[in-house]
Amino acid sequence: MSETIKELLASHSESAPAIGAPDRDWLSYGGLRTLAQTVATSLHSAGIGHGDRVAIVLPNGPEMAAAFITIAQSAVTAPLNPAYREDEFAFYIDDLKAKAVVLMEGDEGPASEAAKRLGVAVLRLVVDADQPAGHFTLQTESTGTCDETQPEAGDVALILHTSGTTSRPKIVPLLQSNVAASAQNIATSLALTSEDRCMNVMPLFHIHGLLAAVSATLSTGGQVWCAPGFDALRFFGWLRNCDPTWYTAVPTMHQAILSRASRNTDIIEAARLRFLRSSSASLPGPVMEKLFETFGAPVIEGYGMTEAAHQMCSNPLGAGAQKPGAVGVPAGPEVRIAHEIEPKLTDGGVGEVVISGPNVTPGYESNPEANAKNFFEADGKRWFRTGDQGTFDDDGYLTLTGRLKEIINRGGEKVSPLEVDGVLSAHPAIAQVVTFALPHPKLGEEVAAAVVLREGEEVTDRDIRAFATERLADFKVPRKVIILDEIPKGATGKMQRIGLAEKLGLVDAAAS
Repeated sequence: MSETIKELLASHSESAPAIGAPDRDWLSYGGLRTLAQTVATSLHSAGIGHGDRVAIVLPNGPEMAAAFITIAQSAVTAPLNPAYREDEFAFYIDDLKAKAVVLMEGDEGPASEAAKRLGVAVLRLVVDADQPAGHFTLQTESTGTCDETQPEAGDVALILHTSGTTSRPKIVPLLQSNVAASAQNIATSLALTSEDRCMNVMPLFHIHGLLAAVSATLSTGGQVWCAPGFDALRFFGWLRNCDPTWYTAVPTMHQAILSRASRNTDIIEAARLRFLRSSSASLPGPVMEKLFETFGAPVIEGYGMTEAAHQMCSNPLGAGAQKPGAVGVPAGPEVRIAHEIEPKLTDGGVGEVVISGPNVTPGYESNPEANAKNFFEADGKRWFRTGDQGTFDDDGYLTLTGRLKEIINRGGEKVSPLEVDGVLSAHPAIAQVVTFALPHPKLGEEVAAAVVLREGEEVTDRDIRAFATERLADFKVPRKVIILDEIPKGATGKMQRIGLAEKLGLVDAAAS
């Protein structure tokens, strides 16, 4: 078993194609290994090496995939959502203690401004159109010395932020061994080989795309073809040109694909898809069945989260082995049910889903309170509490029955309600605010907010949304704002998020 990202790539044929993209030549495994050496030299000359953190802010595509894979062989990667505003970039770059930020050549947007504000070095990624997909050079005006030793299994490879029940996101460090273990777990559960080709439409600042699409594929010597993001109008053209054996997506993407499938039956019939994969949010049973009916290939639903380096469970391969509504069987880590309060495992029934294994983060960074709350020891192992409630059936399939946390899951994007609270509370006309999840037929959940205005103030819901749009990434902006005289409170006088949509009579309206 490989224990580092470098080891994942070490044994594959020099000439075998590794990374592709629309209308580009393939970057070979030999070319990818050479690129990693060139990137290491560039980083070291800029004073960036072992243990140093590099924020990566790049558009979706082969260069983002290659940047993650190569930079992680010399330093610590921290991909960030390119949709963030300047203040958000400033927060994450500072919170990460990033030594540098990687940006496309010519990108003078909010990430560049945030880096300048913080005095953080900027590395410019330069693409030569005549070179294969994913090939790039790094340019910087910074110089310095650093530790040039290569990362080992116990070193951090990837850092991501995850929303928590407080307004401050938690830092999730994933070790080289975590990434390697998860990539190999996914490859095993999907029976990936060097003959497989993944068409990636997932964002590559997210654990789903980085691990399932890119790392798992490359661990087997297969090919990952990187689209410039998801676009339902272009999907079937990409499907024809890429000729993949599989792709992975979130449920909302699958639903958008289905909406255009009837117009592209010739492409579907010619496709050689071995399976389709879905993860990051629950896939409705009818959607799974419709996808199978449309593409004639099994739909493999997976269950994952950042703290597990993505995959925890997966529906098995094989015709009829998938259970709509279930997230599958354990696929890598050990998955158990635990008491929701006490630090002990249970023999069955409904409880909190917990995991243990080599793919699980060693713990949140600089957050002893969160670690004490989310980890416990039992049966000689360290277990992580997922915050999800679930139960196993007699066949060993896990079904999720609810979430114990208040995080809003908007089509796979996790939103901290307290973060949105904090932004809206800064509006001069707002006296009280509570952000909550509103059921949505396609996204699963949408962001909504209930507000009470200050006495004498007049403002519309549109004005409040515009205020939020200037300060938050689009996926965090409440799509519905309710202005109330008083926000419903619980027995203790606290404003309660869970069940608020029902209390306000919004559930039926959201479903229609």
